[in-house]
Amino acid sequence: MKLLKYPRLVQDQILNYTVYSDLFLLSLLSKKMKNLIKSYQVTRFKHITSIVYDSYTIDHPLVHIGCRPFSILKFSEYEETANVKFQLNISGKMIDFQSSDEYYCPVALFHPHERESVIESIHNYFLDFFETSVEYHWITNNYKISIPRLKNLAVCIHMFIPRRFEDMKNLDNFFSSCPVLKSIDIDFYADESLSPESESRLYQAESIRTTQFDQKTPAVLRNFQGRQAFLMYFACDVSDLIEFVNRWKSGEAFRKLEYLTILIYREGIPRDETLNSIGARHIDATRKPPTHTVRKSYIDNPFKPMTDPIMSHSYVVRDSDNRVASVLIEGNTLSFGVWDKTEEEFLRMVD
Repeated sequence: MKLLKYPRLVQDQILNYTVYSDLFLLSLLSKKMKNLIKSYQVTRFKHITSIVYDSYTIDHPLVHIGCRPFSILKFSEYEETANVKFQLNISGKMIDFQSSDEYYCPVALFHPHERESVIESIHNYFLDFFETSVEYHWITNNYKISIPRLKNLAVCIHMFIPRRFEDMKNLDNFFSSCPVLKSIDIDFYADESLSPESESRLYQAESIRTTQFDQKTPAVLRNFQGRQAFLMYFACDVSDLIEFVNRWKSGEAFRKLEYLTILIYREGIPRDETLNSIGARHIDATRKPPTHTVRKSYIDNPFKPMTDPIMSHSYVVRDSDNRVASVLIEGNTLSFGVWDKTEEEFLRMVD
């Protein structure tokens, strides 16, 4: 079929974020030509950190670049009146496309039984073009829609689980069938807990943000294995905070942890008591401590790519490797930032 809307080839268009849809024209080119174009645009491509399949509010995903507000592709089922504009051979599969006045990008069409194969073909094209220079994220808030198992794909979930939740079995099935979890943002108020397998998947996510009535369901503070956690509880025992820090200090748990904050809605955290109980060490009050901040594991806001800074005169040291973590307690919030430095290296950064 004739290309009606996308006649130009190409490298100047790739320079402009508003025409990223034309990346699909590269599928018509030889691998040698693709590599030539990429070599010309190497600086611009460095700004592309992720390809996102966004099915947050729709059944079939929009594809966009990182946190950018515009889309480069839409997936959709055929309708009886589907107006096919052109076909492309994507990773060996002929796929029909139409234009979209709503999304201002090409729409890849599929019959229901072809959904996963069409998405997989286009995903393989991205892998061929970008290889491992970008991350591939699938974001969703709907546990009832299956997520294809695609190479190098990580899943980002945002869910609200109400107090009287009656579909825990299907939610468990969703987690057990999910590909690798990159980020979980979950408000968990249900009386019934997830299955042990599903909870385990939660704890393995790189990044988690959770709001909970009961801090032990799920028990993120005790079992988290990822890099960054943002926890909000209505109530939390100080002894659990102390246990968390002491387990990190001993090297027993939280080996990958970079950053963690705990906000307790209903009560403040006794600062001196807690610092004494975790064996905190202190920088002289007349000196300026270094500021801890790291790049967020999953960036949902391009204007806030870094974690909130932690500047604290208090710190703890891990026994096994002498690594340092800054500890800041302010009101009802505890912030914990792990440095990739020994105590000696850390103290050399103090002004």
